[in-house]
Amino acid sequence: MQIALKSQKTVVVCSVILFLVAILAPWIAPHDPIQVNLALKLLPPSWEYPLGTDQLGRCNLSRLLFGARVSLGFATLIFISSLGIGLLVGAIAGYRGGWIDSVLMRFCEGVMAFPNLVLVLGLVGLFGPGLWQVVLALVMVQWVYYARMFRSMIVSLKEQNFITAARISGSSPWKIIRRHIIPNVLPPIVVIGTLEMGWAIMDISALSFLGLGIQPPTPEWGAMIHEGKSFIRSHPELMLYPGIMILLVVMTFNVLGESLSGRFGIKRRF
Repeated sequence: MQIALKSQKTVVVCSVILFLVAILAPWIAPHDPIQVNLALKLLPPSWEYPLGTDQLGRCNLSRLLFGARVSLGFATLIFISSLGIGLLVGAIAGYRGGWIDSVLMRFCEGVMAFPNLVLVLGLVGLFGPGLWQVVLALVMVQWVYYARMFRSMIVSLKEQNFITAARISGSSPWKIIRRHIIPNVLPPIVVIGTLEMGWAIMDISALSFLGLGIQPPTPEWGAMIHEGKSFIRSHPELMLYPGIMILLVVMTFNVLGESLSGRFGIKRRF
């Protein structure tokens, strides 16, 4: 038990450090991440450039640090936006029931019938490449999972005695949802969202690698892998550095989410 608690604390500390690094990147990065200097291209690690430079003479360490801002920041934005929409739709479907529930859930099932990344690729192809287009596409795909989970939780909660008592006392449906239902279902949703953070980061990186997400010269881990693939034989570290960062961040969120889900007895959706 003590070992498990220590492991959870370690993962939480690592998660906090990741977000602090992303927030403080402008102050801790040694160089401008987009400043091009061809005279310094492909330099090996040194005191001035701890991880060397890329094919355009840009500091690899600085680009990794600023890439954390993009990956973590927009993954958090996607999570919060998807959760908000999912909570609203799930609340309406679960509490009202009837034909409204049927229509909303059939729509969600229709979206869930497609593989996530395939649907996101189709939406990005429709909207055009770019960071905000990727965010919009991911939010449009992700919210349906939260809506279905939230709806199923509400259906099981709305017949409980404390909900019936609130209804008899004259509380409005929105007041019941806000004060009695959301506090009971939000913790497990947030735990599941912790697991989803890793998927959001991988989706952003995958789309940037394909040239559909972050556009140069903005530093982002997937885009850095894309730019470094031409030098995979001579300078594989250009792909290795951002790849390791994606691996570490996704593993951190997965371990954190699994620890929390095991503690609260919550199953992930896949």
